[in-house]
Amino acid sequence: MMEESGRFDNFSLLGGPLHRLGHRVGLVRDETNTVRLGLALGVIPWLILMVLALIEGAGHQIFSPSVIGVHARLLLAIPLFFLCESLLAPRLDMFVRTIIRSEVVPLHAQPALEAEIARIHRWKDSWVPDTVSLLAAIVFSVFASQLHISGTTAAYDPSRAAPEMMLAAQWYLIVCLTLFRFLMLRWLWRLGLWCFFLWRVSRLDLQLTPTHPDGTAGLGYLEVVHAHFTPLILAISLVQAAMLAEELSSGMASFEAIYPAFALVLMAVAVLFLGPMFILTPRLWASRVKGLSDYMVFGSSYVNGFNSKWLGKGEPDREPLLGTSDLQSLADLGNSISVVREMRVVPISLFLVKDYVLVALLPFLPLLLFKYPVADLAEKFFARLTGL
Repeated sequence: MMEESGRFDNFSLLGGPLHRLGHRVGLVRDETNTVRLGLALGVIPWLILMVLALIEGAGHQIFSPSVIGVHARLLLAIPLFFLCESLLAPRLDMFVRTIIRSEVVPLHAQPALEAEIARIHRWKDSWVPDTVSLLAAIVFSVFASQLHISGTTAAYDPSRAAPEMMLAAQWYLIVCLTLFRFLMLRWLWRLGLWCFFLWRVSRLDLQLTPTHPDGTAGLGYLEVVHAHFTPLILAISLVQAAMLAEELSSGMASFEAIYPAFALVLMAVAVLFLGPMFILTPRLWASRVKGLSDYMVFGSSYVNGFNSKWLGKGEPDREPLLGTSDLQSLADLGNSISVVREMRVVPISLFLVKDYVLVALLPFLPLLLFKYPVADLAEKFFARLTGL
């Protein structure tokens, strides 16, 4: 089995011209560690932006709350994009090896899986997705202001920036925002590629076991994979929270705008990161239904035999009831049926949902300072603590 699984090693969604360029210049280590590449793509444009702002004598403006989105996108969101892919890549490879070693994908279905992996590798290494993403980001940047979708803060629309910051604002619009949008579209492509792979896996002749201890017929490791999307969720939430901070500091939004914004983030998280796990639901549901049917029939046969042996007119020389293994077997059978009945048809646990919600909530917590300043909170805290 280890020889068979070796054919499926190194499954990954990482690839394309940007990944290969990062590898050539030494910013990608061990094929999957792209954190340095993310730091370079975020910090270098930010440093150039700072230099341009200082040249224009607008250093005080660039650090004002009204442009906090600039720093959030370049210094936090972009590195988090690459941290996520660095953490996720080994988990994706482990997922494929796990379903092979556990024989969820039986031997006769492995050639089909190998063909799907080869197709994914061709697509992820192609130059087309990166090129299309870059062109789409450029088009979006060119027409964003004309379509009135640039936003309401200076960080999104350089035309509203302070006059002394026009050069820095143009750099941000033309280069920084285009880069951010390119990387965001690049991630959307990878999520689509992952969904396609899961869909193709769901079409294989899977050997799902409804009594599997993981509660999802042997696909429990999929939840471990999706737990490593949290850096990407944090990046999305950070950008949304930064946008709100800009609007709140500029007086263009009320504090109550936080609630629909956070709800929108949760909806996006549910669609992008929980949604793909529903792809395997039809197969898991079918496994559960079949498992219930099989174990009910098996249970009926066993119970009938048990009743005939112990509750019917038995022979006088039958074994003693005390110490018999029949009672333990009957209990084990009941436990097995309970496991099948409680099997999850979506490999999502409450712990994963809690993790997603907490990560999405973290960037919104500092926004409370717009309504409850630190000085006021500290004064009230000590007043209540001391009783003064």
